[in-house]
Amino acid sequence: MAAIRRSRRPLALAAAVAVALGAGALAVTSASAAEAPLKDYELTWGIKQSYRSYVGGMAAGSFTPAEGATQAADNGAFTFAGGTGTYDSDTHAVRLGFAGSLKIASKLHGFDLTLSDVKFDSGAAEITADVTSGGTTQDDVPLADVTVTRTMTGMETKLTKEAATVLGSASYEGAAGDPLTVVQKTPPTQSPSPTGSASSSTSPSPTTSTSPKPTGSASSTASPSASQTTSPSASASETGAATKGDIADGTLGWGVKQSFRTYVVDGPAQGKVTASGGATQASGNGVFTFTEADGSYDTDADTLKAAFKGAVNFKGHEANGSYGLDLTLSGLTVELDGGTGELTADVESLGKTSDDVVLANLTAGTSDLKAEDDVISLDDVTAELTKAGAQAFGGFYTEGTVLDTVDLSVALSDDAQLPDGDGDGDGGSGNGSGTGGSGDSGTTSGTTTGGGTTGSTTGGVTGALASTGSDVPAGALGAAAAVTVAAGAGVVIAVRRRRQA
Repeated sequence: MAAIRRSRRPLALAAAVAVALGAGALAVTSASAAEAPLKDYELTWGIKQSYRSYVGGMAAGSFTPAEGATQAADNGAFTFAGGTGTYDSDTHAVRLGFAGSLKIASKLHGFDLTLSDVKFDSGAAEITADVTSGGTTQDDVPLADVTVTRTMTGMETKLTKEAATVLGSASYEGAAGDPLTVVQKTPPTQSPSPTGSASSSTSPSPTTSTSPKPTGSASSTASPSASQTTSPSASASETGAATKGDIADGTLGWGVKQSFRTYVVDGPAQGKVTASGGATQASGNGVFTFTEADGSYDTDADTLKAAFKGAVNFKGHEANGSYGLDLTLSGLTVELDGGTGELTADVESLGKTSDDVVLANLTAGTSDLKAEDDVISLDDVTAELTKAGAQAFGGFYTEGTVLDTVDLSVALSDDAQLPDGDGDGDGGSGNGSGTGGSGDSGTTSGTTTGGGTTGSTTGGVTGALASTGSDVPAGALGAAAAVTVAAGAGVVIAVRRRRQA
């Protein structure tokens, strides 16, 4: 790893910082005692969501917190505890150092680094950490500039040039990082004394700094209303639908995998996603809707087979007009029997095609197939990657990896009304609405790139995930040696070594 130069910035924001601190923090009794001790603070920061998705996804790597550091569930943000430091009553600057370390490693993409001695300085408006890689440690590497707020919760961050070097991609320099929260773990026993700040008259209660709203957790408590409307007790006999026959129409909502979409559009691939042939993509690099289903069903035997029109293409790692990643999924078919089954697709990668590749094993929430108003709907069907599916993705995901969930609706008669696609398909994505509904053959396609979405799908990638440039992480440059040939499926995804400029 190249040498990392530490750049210190002046304390430009120090005079504007006024923080709700613990009981003893502001008990300064003389001018010579301008600095008061602080303790029991926690720092929570996820670095960058798209970077975590890259490490846990395409890089097949891991995050290992230690020595008191922790990571939230579902590849979430990191928390460093045991924060101690000082508060300067003259400048209102808070300087804290935290216990714990975080190891970030990927054998596949060839990187292994550890962050430790994480520090936050509100006066310098930055986060720093010691970075160890290849047996060498660089002290106090500035990782992000921070837009400091009085409450120190949900503060905006911007990754530095040094962070881009640490994370292995020049595209991260200047990119928005995850929000930062610094709070005192032990509730203070009394309110802090005002220190002359203009904002001191609006000081929050003593519990404000110790009970921040969790960042990035709003979607985790949202109730999946779509799945609640499909009651297992709905009876096919209520509508008089035949118990078996041919499917008249249908839609399939599936995002493949949220971390893969992020990797392609916002992550190291710096590429694009294109839906075509009747398939559409929800705004904000959301999930896909495939339309115009045909096939057959039998509600007595609880079996269903439905094939859908539309295709989705993933391109990335562009070099001199060619792509190291060029993957197309089309001809998606769902087959269920008693609540379990398979999702298959035709897979084309870098000019090689395999038909009817079993990508995922499916498990529905119910084994009964029942129609309501001549429509069978199944929401939040669990999808797990098969061995052939893992080969189709070049070995970057392992067999058994949980993919985005599947939402399925099929019409049993020509006049049945299909529900609108909710664009969910993944509990972790929450990216707006799909365009399913009637499955109209006139639906046009759209392309999602790092700069937004073109075509019929509106919207674009939002701030926290946006990144610039097209450089591949340093670890990924060596991935050519790890190219996987899908012998069983005949599919190859090759991440070509980028040619030197």
